[in-house]
Amino acid sequence: MEITIDWFAFVQVFAAALVGALLVVGFYAAGLRLLVRSGHAPVVAPAEFTDAITVISEKEARRAAKAAAKAAKKSPLTDGQKRLALVGAYGAFGLCGLAVLGGLLLIVVR
Repeated sequence: MEITIDWFAFVQVFAAALVGALLVVGFYAAGLRLLVRSGHAPVVAPAEFTDAITVISEKEARRAAKAAAKAAKKSPLTDGQKRLALVGAYGAFGLCGLAVLGGLLLIVVR
């Protein structure tokens, strides 16, 4: 009994996984960058954990939100440019989702 490995198929799967990962991470990073440039920096409220995880306090969260609002006011972009950056951010997140759905379709259909 002899086992043969199709190395070309292995390389194809590796390349597809690499390209897919780069697309998803790239679109997500571009979306976050554009979201911040548009003045909509994501501020996450602190969560309560019972483990040994360091959690920021309410005061620190308010300070971070205030700093983000102050930085948004100092932005050199015009309102039109900020709006365009926001639309670009949503587009990048949409492309990220489409890349994930495309990968799932490749798995399910094949």
